[in-house]
Amino acid sequence: MSAAVSTETTYLELSQDGGGAHKFYEVTVDGQVVTVRYGRIGAAGQTQTSTFATVEKARAAAARKVGEKVRKGYAPAVPGQRAPRAVTRRQVASAPSTARAVAPVLWRFRTGSAAFGIHVDDDRCWVGNQAGDVYTLDHDGAVLARFNLPDGVKCLVADDFWIYAGCDDGRVYDLSSKLPFAAYDISADVDIFWLDIHEGVLNVSDRAGRLTVIDHEDEHQWARRSQGEHAWMVRADDRAVYHGHHRGVTAYAPEGGGELWHTQTRGAVLFGWQEDTAVYAGTAHRVVQRLSKDDGRIEATYACDSPVYSCATSPGGRFVFAGDSASSVYCFDRNGTRLWKLGTGGGSALSMQYRDERLYLVTTDGSLVCVDASEAAIEAAQRGSVPVARDVKLAAALPTYAPATAAASVATVVDVPAGSVVVECVRESGRLRVHVVSEGYEPSWNVQFPRAIREPGARYVVDALHAAAGGFYRVRGDIRRLR
Repeated sequence: MSAAVSTETTYLELSQDGGGAHKFYEVTVDGQVVTVRYGRIGAAGQTQTSTFATVEKARAAAARKVGEKVRKGYAPAVPGQRAPRAVTRRQVASAPSTARAVAPVLWRFRTGSAAFGIHVDDDRCWVGNQAGDVYTLDHDGAVLARFNLPDGVKCLVADDFWIYAGCDDGRVYDLSSKLPFAAYDISADVDIFWLDIHEGVLNVSDRAGRLTVIDHEDEHQWARRSQGEHAWMVRADDRAVYHGHHRGVTAYAPEGGGELWHTQTRGAVLFGWQEDTAVYAGTAHRVVQRLSKDDGRIEATYACDSPVYSCATSPGGRFVFAGDSASSVYCFDRNGTRLWKLGTGGGSALSMQYRDERLYLVTTDGSLVCVDASEAAIEAAQRGSVPVARDVKLAAALPTYAPATAAASVATVVDVPAGSVVVECVRESGRLRVHVVSEGYEPSWNVQFPRAIREPGARYVVDALHAAAGGFYRVRGDIRRLR
């Protein structure tokens, strides 16, 4: 009879109370099976299991994994002794609508969990929920794919072509290719409320009313504490970062964070939107206010009947939309005249976006809702004539993508496909950087690249690189390792 094989577990943590990472890494060897569990401290995390030919090979593989983490700063710890990362889930109430008619909803997709994240582009609609799911749908409501992230999604933001999901684990994931990856890791002492990214620079607003700015290499640039707490709004462009909190909106210079202006709004800011020349603040005092980006002057006020949870505009701010805590959605002209108010038919709109005469809402029941906002459809709805909303169902075989967590996650190629670009990972001043090897690019510029798959000396093939204003490159398309 063979001797019983004991189970061995090694638990490590990497946490800096004043900032930086806040995560754990656990390796368990049970005979020939090695199980790795990792994630944010206090969360269940993700699990990967591998089986080896012998017990000895399993133990050797586990020892290598532990050694790699120790060299990165992880240390032995006792599970449960360190407090988990602070996470505030937005507490919202949703009352029945007082509108006399219901909005003309074309289709509705129920994500299965409370949701705040939404983005709509030329090809797809994106929705992210607190279960860590991000779904993409076409404009007619067909579900195309699912991203399975390790923690709840705070928000979805777009920066040109690139789509990012900010999550409760403190990471911001780039979802722009088939290989989603963690692009930013936010300090553990930041209780994230909202995010925005502009030209690869991440702007984070938090519970304490702070604004934290992080560059494309995930390195802290500057931080400022605004006059108010509970900062649910952050928007950025070339001229400023606009930070909305419970005492109004404050604008800061992108370089260095000097205060440009501060405006006290009518009530605490609960949501923000921006156009080229103005920012829009939805407030708890039942209004949306339009502020000039030049000096913070309030240019118009849009009055609702309940606290405003979300707002958006049509291109150029011709129409202004708002969603309130009483399950109603509004439309105003640019000057503030209310054009219509309709019930959502399914909870309050926590986020919204307008595109091509359609208004897309994420509601308190975790649904993505598509409303026909054309003039004819709204007039018909006000008369009581609305289409039968179609309930969207998941496809039986839905493509699902999880973030890259190690070099093994990346497909390999032997030859460089025509038109592709080769980059190389190098160690500089104790940090791993990625530079371009192919001709026609600036070799001194860094490439924004998944940190989890960086290995010194390794070369990778990417579909394309785009130059960012900050003097670095961003990957567009797939990443493969060059053997």
